[in-house]
Amino acid sequence: MVKRTRRRRKKQVGMGGVLAFLLIAIAGVAAMYGAYRWFYGVDPDSRTSGQGTPSEADETPNPAASTHSPASPYAPPPALPSVPEPGAPLPADESPAPTEVLPEEPPPAGGEVRLALVIDDLGRSLEDVRSFEELGVPVTYAVLPFESRTPDVVEALQSRGAEILLHLPMEGRGGANPGPGALLAGMSPDELVAATRAALAAVPPARGVNNHMGSVLTADGPSMALILEVVAADELFFLDSRTSPESVGYRMAVERGLPAAERDVFLDPDPADEAVRFQFRRMLEVGRRQGAAIAIGHPLPGTLRVLREEVPKAVAQGYRFVPVSYLLDRTGLPE
Repeated sequence: MVKRTRRRRKKQVGMGGVLAFLLIAIAGVAAMYGAYRWFYGVDPDSRTSGQGTPSEADETPNPAASTHSPASPYAPPPALPSVPEPGAPLPADESPAPTEVLPEEPPPAGGEVRLALVIDDLGRSLEDVRSFEELGVPVTYAVLPFESRTPDVVEALQSRGAEILLHLPMEGRGGANPGPGALLAGMSPDELVAATRAALAAVPPARGVNNHMGSVLTADGPSMALILEVVAADELFFLDSRTSPESVGYRMAVERGLPAAERDVFLDPDPADEAVRFQFRRMLEVGRRQGAAIAIGHPLPGTLRVLREEVPKAVAQGYRFVPVSYLLDRTGLPE
């Protein structure tokens, strides 16, 4: 009887020891986890994915996701359209989201209104080019230099006699990747010049250059001076996409005697049909006021859909669509 009681007591003591050990172990793991979070200040799961804590800019949707980029966390993100970038203030004349339907109005009696449509971000698909050719009016095509189908797109456009621009990728605000071959603010003068020349060599029939993104670099005078020097050496013109109101590109191009122009309207910062239609009629309104207007759009389904509807109506009303080279400011050229 005594032996049985001693065995029971030993068994109880043994179970209590195991329970105490488990409680101490759990407390230790919890303490280590808390120390890890305190030390790094992040969710450990996000660090193991290689993404870190997402910033506001990181969460911005990318409407032009590339179809050829591998889905790898180590691959660079695809290039973004040249719309105002995350973190960049809108140009002063940019309208907010449409709140009204602008009326259809013809050009002023006796006056011609010329309009230029520029389609950016080409180089990934031949189908994008064919779709916009169906509009039946002159369109200027801006081709990125190092995309998967850049040589094919350039060859197709050249064979049809279309006006081509080099869509030069430049660093913008918000940390988004401008794409392969981008010009960056941290580059040396020699590197900026070499990168510009390499991009021009990739789109040899380009008649002009416009910036892809670039809200940082187009606001930097010394960098733009180097870039424009290369553009001038090839006797090209410069179209300032004006992704930032602080851009000095257009002004510096004119001061240096380059033919130049600047965008008036972005067609599709919001790709919804009604928003694109609103922006298209803004272009007509600007054209009626100035006698001419330049709009930049992208190869997006809504943009193409609205242009198919609105361009024939504008032509029937008397608006004239021209290549963007028809609307250049040449006041800086020597007489």
